[in-house]
Formats: sequence, C-alpha cells, structure tokens
Amino acid sequence: MAETTTQTKARRTARIGVGRLYQNRWMLAAAILAVLAVHFFGGVSVPFTIATIAALTLFALVAPRTPAARRLAEASAGIDRSPLDRLSGEKLAAAVADPLIIFDRDGTVVHANAAAETAFGAIRPELPLLLKFRAPEMQALIEAVLAGEGNGQTTDYVERVPFERVYRVTASAVGRGTGLFVLAFKDQSEARRIDRMRADFIANASHELRTPLASIAGFVETLRGPARNDPNARDQFLQIMQNQTGRMARLIDDLLSLSRLEMKPYLKPGVRVDLRQTVEAVIASLGPLAGETGVVVERDFGDGPFEVHGDRDELFQVFQNLLENACKYGQSGGRVQVTMRRVGQGSEAELEVTVRDFGPGIPEEHIPRVTERFYRVDVETSRAQKGTGLGLSIVKHILTRHGARLSIRSKLGEGSAFTVHFPVA
Repeated sequence: MAETTTQTKARRTARIGVGRLYQNRWMLAAAILAVLAVHFFGGVSVPFTIATIAALTLFALVAPRTPAARRLAEASAGIDRSPLDRLSGEKLAAAVADPLIIFDRDGTVVHANAAAETAFGAIRPELPLLLKFRAPEMQALIEAVLAGEGNGQTTDYVERVPFERVYRVTASAVGRGTGLFVLAFKDQSEARRIDRMRADFIANASHELRTPLASIAGFVETLRGPARNDPNARDQFLQIMQNQTGRMARLIDDLLSLSRLEMKPYLKPGVRVDLRQTVEAVIASLGPLAGETGVVVERDFGDGPFEVHGDRDELFQVFQNLLENACKYGQSGGRVQVTMRRVGQGSEAELEVTVRDFGPGIPEEHIPRVTERFYRVDVETSRAQKGTGLGLSIVKHILTRHGARLSIRSKLGEGSAFTVHFPVA
C-alpha cells in the first residue's frame, strides 16, 4: 500500500533532521562530553544532565544553517539542487536577454545574469533580495512566492535611477524540490512611452482640427444671421473660412504623410538620387515664397558627384520643409544659405547639406524638441506662417528611413543651421 502524505512528510522531516545532526556532529559530541565531565566530576544530578543533553540535541536540530550546512542537510533529506547549484543555472540565466535573478527559499540571491546587473547594479550572491528591492510591491511579490501562495505571480515595478524604467516582474519557483525561485523582469518602458506618445498625438491633432472647425462654424452662423445682407462682411468671412479650410487640408496632408512614413520606417530606398538636382528643384519651386518674404537664396555647392540611395520625392519633401522654414521664420535676416559638401574619408565619408538662415534663431532649450510632432517654439508665429507643427517631424522620419540624420545649430540673434548628413552612395 502506498504511504500516505503524512507519512511522506514525516519521513522527509526525519531525514532533514538526520542531515542537520550529521553536520553538527562534532559540536554536539564536544558539548555532550563537557556535560558528562561536569556530571561525573562536578556532582551534577542525573536528571539535569539528561535534560541538558536533550536541549543540546534539540538546538542542533533547529539551529539556523549556514549556506554550506543548509546544502548538506538538504542533500541528506533527498533534495537535489546540484544541477542548478553548479553551472546550468548560470548558463540558463545568461541565455536570457531580460534581467533575471535566481534566489533560494531564504530570499538570498543565488545568481543574477548580466542584464540584471546592468539594470540594477551589482547583485552579489547571498545578498538578501528584500534588501535590494525595497518597493512595497516587490516585497509583497517575493514574500508571496516564498510562502508558496502562488506560482507565476506578476507585478509592475518602476526603477527611477539613473532614469525611469517600468518592468513587469514575474516570480515563480524553479522546477519541483529545487528550493530555488526566479524573478524575471520584462522592460515595458518603450511600450509605455509609445502609449503616451499616441495619447499626446490624438490630443494635439484634435486640438489643431477643433480650432479651425470652431472658427468656420462661427462664421457660417454669422453669415446666416446678422451678416446675411452685408456684402463686405460676407466677403471677409468667406476669405477667413477659405484660409481655415486650407489650414485643415494642410494638417490632414501632413498627418497622412507622417502616418505613411511611420508604417514603413525601415524600408530602405535603393534608387540613386542626385542631391544637387533635387535641391536645385526645391529652390526653384520656392522662388515665389522667397520673393514674397524678401529672402535671397544663396548656393554654395562643392565639386564632385552628390549621389545618395533614396526616394527622390521624399528627399524633395525634406529640403522643401527646411528651405520653407528658413524663408518664413528667418526672413528678418534677408538671406538663406544652402551649402553642399562631402566630408570624411572611406567608410566615414558623408554628404552634408546645410540650410542656414540669419533670423532670430532658436533658444537652446527648444532645440532637442523641435522635431517632435506639434511642437512649436512660438505658437502664434507658427500659425501666422500657416505651419502645422509636423514639418520637422516628417523630416526626421524620412531621414531615418534613408539612414541619414539631422543636426541643428542655432544662436539667438544669429540664425539657425539645419544640416542633413547622408551616407555616401
């Protein structure tokens, strides 16, 4: 007949006790000899001697174990931890790209992989895990899995040093009877950032569309009411309505362009494009705008071929945005310089195209954010120039698709320079 669960637990407890007694056999034997010496030579009573020996034996059974003693006792009790105690546990943890920490039933670290030490600093073996992670949610998770209250429990943990990162943490036991547990960390920071960007994008797009729609609705109501028979007011309001619908059309076009670019950010174009011809075409197309703003466009193109791999229409859009911004926002300087040259040698060679204006410039604190969607240095000036706040964001996405990058230099009162760096075809 198979033994009952109670019998199995009793047998296991007895074997653990034997293991502990074996580990402390020399200490226990010395203590018993000392008690017997006192009994025979010191005249201590027999009942006291028997009680003392029994107390020493009980202490040997329940005394706290060192890591080495605990492993010996568990081995005597039939608990096999040798595979994970050697190299397999470390190899398994090292093969995991996410941070992973293995710990024992006392809550002390057995092993932490390289990703965990990169994320949380040095994590030495035998370190109490509750001292490393003091956040209440982490303390509750570790205590719950150690108490056997569930396997595969999860919680969200935020690490704020050196910068904020959000992890989904899972705690579970490693196999059966190993006495080991694991904390696995999944970085959710990028997903959270994308969620925030999506929410901000919807809010900003809604705001940008709501303003002209409210304006048009108000003028329609006025034309159907007080201005019904006023020709001058009607012409004025219709012109404003036309401007507002044009603004919404530009915004929708830019949103569609940005959406198409975000759907294919890693699709590398493979056609050779002559940058000199492309930039010349942009300058010619913006000639009327330059004349309206009183800006003279100056060229400084170096010698040699200027070819890159790319999509001509997208590159035309890049330089159209940059040159249009220079004419609109730098018109007080009276001129815009477009330079093109080849720099570097060998694998580090680049083609640089710079569009520089001599206007008021951009304050330094705004420069890192000017390529964000709907970000404006001066909201009123941008709207007066019919800007949508998406131009430089579109430029950034197109350049990322082409393996290029954008650098910005600006100084108040001296203008701004936007340089596009292309890898040489």
